[in-house]
Amino acid sequence: MEHEVFVPVDVETLRAVLADPARVAPCVPGLQQDADASAGPLSGRLKVRAGGHSITYRGALHIVAQEDGAYAVEGEGAEVRGTGSAKLALTVRLSPVDGGTTLRFTGTTSAEGRLAELSDDAAVSAAHRLLDRFAESLAATTATSAAPTASATAEAPDDVTDDQDVDDDGVDQGAESAGSVFDAPVPPPSLDPLAEAEFEVPDMPDGTLPDPGVEAAHARRTMIGRSAEEVDHAPPRGRYAPTPGPETASTTATLRWLAPAAALALASAVVVGRALRRRK
Repeated sequence: MEHEVFVPVDVETLRAVLADPARVAPCVPGLQQDADASAGPLSGRLKVRAGGHSITYRGALHIVAQEDGAYAVEGEGAEVRGTGSAKLALTVRLSPVDGGTTLRFTGTTSAEGRLAELSDDAAVSAAHRLLDRFAESLAATTATSAAPTASATAEAPDDVTDDQDVDDDGVDQGAESAGSVFDAPVPPPSLDPLAEAEFEVPDMPDGTLPDPGVEAAHARRTMIGRSAEEVDHAPPRGRYAPTPGPETASTTATLRWLAPAAALALASAVVVGRALRRRK
């Protein structure tokens, strides 16, 4: 199997990443590292998608630098669900080109179980896709690690700017200290609620000051909005309104009660008169 991938990263940066297994592990797509730190950063579970199937292997990868500048990658794993296994032997060569580096992968793979049941085209396509994603992760990792360094360099201030007037002792006499604003005295607030109120004083024809009583009345009208005379003559409303007196009984109501009483008295007189006549 042979495959080439372009990475927009210089050769030396890629060599620094490939020399550190801890930095290579996040770049391997589908790798779930073991919780045991003694197993190595490139040990764990690797999920591979090939031919519309997902196969998970448990194993380890090893990267060894060669004398000619290439890197030897060896790996083996067993299926988590099943009895199959797979082995990998690759050689990675880095070639500098304009704008980045070309990674050349050459090697062989052997498999038993579910991966061996797939066609050769499906297995090769899955391997190429895995290597492409690995190269993309390498580029993203190097770009992320280089971003903080570049930002820190850009944000570092110069020792002395051009617009500063620095004396011989190295102190900028024209610069104000950060605490100068807080050192200014602040007057205490006044306790008089009318101390900051503004009142309009009418002009007198003779140039004299108006009577203090008139000025106070004017201020009261300005703040309250209604004069004392308007408040005194305003009719009370609501709970302060006067309670009306009880209404007197009408003549009709009195006659309504007297008529039955008179009829009862007349009937009683008739009955008594008839009784007296019978006795005689």
